[in-house]
Amino acid sequence: MALLGGPRPVRAPAAEPVRAPGTVRAPEPAPEPAPGPRPAPAARPSRLRPLPGLALAAAGVAVAEAAHRALPGVPAMTAAVVLGVAVAHVPGLRTFVCGAARPGLTLAGKRLMRVGVVLLGLKLSLGDVLGLGWATAAMVCAVVAVTFGGTLWLGRRLGLEGDQPLLVATGYSICGASAIGAVSEAKDSDERDVAVSVALVTLCGTLAIAVLPLLQHPLGLSDAEFGRWVGAGVHDVGQVVATAGTAGGPALGEAVLVKLMRVLLLAPLVAGVVLAVRRRAASDATGPAGAGDGDGDAGGRVGARPPLVPLFVCGFVAMMAVRSTGHVPAEALDAAQTGQELLLAAALFGLGTAVHLPTLARTGPRVAALGLCAWVVIAGVSYAGVVLTA
Repeated sequence: MALLGGPRPVRAPAAEPVRAPGTVRAPEPAPEPAPGPRPAPAARPSRLRPLPGLALAAAGVAVAEAAHRALPGVPAMTAAVVLGVAVAHVPGLRTFVCGAARPGLTLAGKRLMRVGVVLLGLKLSLGDVLGLGWATAAMVCAVVAVTFGGTLWLGRRLGLEGDQPLLVATGYSICGASAIGAVSEAKDSDERDVAVSVALVTLCGTLAIAVLPLLQHPLGLSDAEFGRWVGAGVHDVGQVVATAGTAGGPALGEAVLVKLMRVLLLAPLVAGVVLAVRRRAASDATGPAGAGDGDGDAGGRVGARPPLVPLFVCGFVAMMAVRSTGHVPAEALDAAQTGQELLLAAALFGLGTAVHLPTLARTGPRVAALGLCAWVVIAGVSYAGVVLTA
């Protein structure tokens, strides 16, 4: 009986472990469907991540537009930059701007800027530009070349960080924040370099609205000459309109045409920047570190190099060609202009939130010196060009 009773407790535990694996194996498929539902909830927030920042940018644009209507002398894009900088430094909002809103604000600063640059092409008609004559075209090319080269050289001599010399030179010589956005996309510039450059160029362009009209009569410029001077020397299209409008319709017409001729140089400038990036990448690939790799390393770098003309610049040229046909309704042009201004204002608001004033203060004197010198250079060279071609 002792032998018969002994095995019974032994069999019971032996049977239980056999059941235990069965009970464990049955739930084993349960974890398999679990990975399926998990990515779905995670994917939704990733699509919605930009929404808080885009909503904040839209609110900033609305406030900037209200400020522009209350003070017509202040362009909406200038107000958007200032608001972006201010919002980023409000203690209660800074955490939100740097956290949940950052993806949407970055999206606005990059993607919306590209769309705005594309729509900028609808302002440009080749027929109108060619109607200005070769003398004015040569003057504009000289102003752009001297301003771009001089500002770039001076910025590097002052020891500015990153791509700031290139971006400031681009903004002063071509068309302000729009050109900075285009070149920064081609160069893949740091967001803070872009923000600082936009803030500087926007500030100086805004000052031109108040300063240049005071100099028209002391410099002995007629209304048409004043318009050409403003078109050749002021950065952003909106700032050109605000400045030249103080001298009447003839000045405004000349200013816009000369300004758009400068805008025409945006595409070749971006292509030149991309070529410079490619050459630097090629020289790095064939340097001491990659000399023995032959086609392997260089080929990898060449495969990743940016296109000669970025897609959004192709869109800019395409819109310019569409406008040159003369078949675009006036209503469509007005709608495109409104959309372009809103998109660029949203992009500039997003870029403004990336400005960190304590960091900017460390390079502030050098940045201010570059902006002042570049402003004097472009004003002086454009004035000389207008007088010579009068």
